[in-house]
Amino acid sequence: MARSISRKVGGGMVCLTAALTLLMQPAAHADTQTWENVHKAGVLRCGAAIAAPYVMRDAASGQYSGYFVELCRDFAENVLKVKAQFVDTSWDNQVAGIQSGKWDMAMALNMTPERAKAVAFSVPATDYQISLLINAKNPKFSAAGSNLADFDKPGVTIAVISGTAADKAVSGAIKQATLMRLPGSDETRMALMSKRADILADANDTNHLFAMANSWVKEVTPVPALAKQGVSFALSRETPAEDLAQLDAYLTERRASGEIDKLVDQASAQIIAGQKAQ
Repeated sequence: MARSISRKVGGGMVCLTAALTLLMQPAAHADTQTWENVHKAGVLRCGAAIAAPYVMRDAASGQYSGYFVELCRDFAENVLKVKAQFVDTSWDNQVAGIQSGKWDMAMALNMTPERAKAVAFSVPATDYQISLLINAKNPKFSAAGSNLADFDKPGVTIAVISGTAADKAVSGAIKQATLMRLPGSDETRMALMSKRADILADANDTNHLFAMANSWVKEVTPVPALAKQGVSFALSRETPAEDLAQLDAYLTERRASGEIDKLVDQASAQIIAGQKAQ
């Protein structure tokens, strides 16, 4: 009887030891070693949802461009030493594609608390916020700087697209100026051009394109910032800290050197050239 009990206890100890050994083993690399897997595959897959000037695609050739595309390509080829592969998708599927492993990074996602529950974010490559467009010769703003109070005055009319983030942000910040809510960007631009509106408030990337194409327009980034969010690469939440740190260091350096600003201008110029050719 004693021998029987001893054997059972001994067998139980062996099973317990084996179970503890399994629990103490590191997680499988397939789920956690992001850049290691990329190196093995030889490609960095980037989910590509179209939104100029971040991500663009030529309908005839299928070639991708835009400044997030250029950053993805440069990081793949010059940092990771692999090829970049762009996977066509929609904005609705960007996060799901990361979670299911269809691509390694999603491009140009706004960093929001809700998305941060599902994916990891790099440092922002650029910032999204509301900017203001004015006629550079408008005497109402001859002494204006970048402070929002310089534009929030009686007798000033601000055009916004009704129901947008710009409408919400400006409505909450403006106390004295008059809001002109219009159905679309064509209407708001026409209001500024015809001087029915003194200011056009819209997303900074959209406004930047219009300012580049029209020399009479001055672009103002207001202080305090309106609806500011980082625009980043998104990766799996399982991405190791050291892998994410490598991407962060790359983006920080590119941004500090002014290279990202140059890429933004190149993408904007490409869009303007295409519009003129039509």
